[in-house]
Amino acid sequence: MSPILLFGKLFQNYRSNFSNLLNHKDVQPPILLILSGPSGVGKDALLSRMRELEEPYHFTVTVTTRTKRDGETEGKDYIFVSQAEFRAQMEQDGFLEWAEVYGNYYGVPRDQVKTALQRGKDVIVKIDVQGAKTIKGLAPNALYIFLAPPDMGQLEKRLTERMTESSDSLKIRLETAAKEMKSASWFDHVVINHENQLDLAVAEIQNAVDLARLDQTKPSNLDIT
Repeated sequence: MSPILLFGKLFQNYRSNFSNLLNHKDVQPPILLILSGPSGVGKDALLSRMRELEEPYHFTVTVTTRTKRDGETEGKDYIFVSQAEFRAQMEQDGFLEWAEVYGNYYGVPRDQVKTALQRGKDVIVKIDVQGAKTIKGLAPNALYIFLAPPDMGQLEKRLTERMTESSDSLKIRLETAAKEMKSASWFDHVVINHENQLDLAVAEIQNAVDLARLDQTKPSNLDIT
């Protein structure tokens, strides 16, 4: 083989290997991100901002029996159903996880998560702390992020300004939040949601996802069937 042909063959192999290296991220398994935190910390606002920024995730839409709040959109913020409809889905094993929270039922649709992961999409599941611990048993290698307020005073302020809770309900939520804050240590990352700094929280979450991609134990091994 002439030196020119040999060089051409070597260059072709080099270009092919380099291309595979560049495209390695395309064949990496998807990330399952579990976002949790106390009521009123701003989980919905954070996910809404991530959608506005067109972050490349599948945002799982939770099924709930609670009443729709002003400004919420069916099928985007939540899937609102009756208790009978919720129980029917439970009996069909339609939820990856479900729980009763403050008198209402919430469930993570199994098919939504499974289908998105099979398509190679990173998936975000927003869930309460109790539910996050349940999913940990199914997907120990998922990425668990705890969204926390700067302090309990800020959390009380946000819950009060939301004007959706009675005084008794507000007291229960704050007591529950104080207990949930003690669980933050077993999450992979804790992100502080500072007032009027949603973009900073989004950036911290994206950084956590980037780090998880480098950790080969985080993606895959998701026992969601």
